Amino acid sequence: MTLFEALALLLVGALAGFINVLSAGGSMLTLPLLMFLGLPPQEANGTNRVSIALQSVSAVYNFFRAGARHLGLSLRLSVPAVVGSLVGAWLALLTGDALFEAILIVVMAGSALLMLLPQPRLDTRPLTPERLTPAVYLAMFVIGLYGGFIQVGVGILFIVVLYRMLKIDLAQVNVFKVLIVLVYTLPALAIFVVNDQVRWSHGLVLAVGSMSGAWLAVRVNVSPRGAFVVKWLTVAVIAAIILRLLLG
Repeated sequence: MTLFEALALLLVGALAGFINVLSAGGSMLTLPLLMFLGLPPQEANGTNRVSIALQSVSAVYNFFRAGARHLGLSLRLSVPAVVGSLVGAWLALLTGDALFEAILIVVMAGSALLMLLPQPRLDTRPLTPERLTPAVYLAMFVIGLYGGFIQVGVGILFIVVLYRMLKIDLAQVNVFKVLIVLVYTLPALAIFVVNDQVRWSHGLVLAVGSMSGAWLAVRVNVSPRGAFVVKWLTVAVIAAIILRLLLG
């Protein structure tokens, strides 16, 4: 790994960690970066999980230090997500490089468009156990399946299920999201490790950047204007990445 590659991984990782904790879309930056640095698509997909797991550890630790207390409900929601992630990771390993790249381009384009849609203002309320219906558990399985397969934009799915479906406020959505992602990422990562699809040097450097970004995101109160600017800058970078992928 060159110095330039290490700096790129640190900087992009920090931006991705910041974005992932506050909203979604970090893997739309890190996964293509790993591919641009020469990793085959499946190895990039596996390596990206190292960063996701460690930044999630950082975010969960800091959220709980800040007073978040949703461990029991989060673990209940994590069970179907873990099952889905194992299936998703297995399917990812069966997917050829060309097809995976095509799926990545479609997913990134769709996720970028969804990021630009305004969030409706809902009357939110705390999550209670009796609201965890079979439909919610099925939705968590689908999120885990998707996250195990590619992870890109998975936070958008959490917003759909937890905010729009269960009407949990967005601050609490982020707490649930990072804990559930941590739980289902670990078994998915193990599948990629067993199949020798993780390049640890790149993954750990990327993780240092991501953990730094996640740490900052938990502590920074981003204004609506600031969040708007971050969102559009992210979409602009994603558009450039999609163009680069299409041009080969």
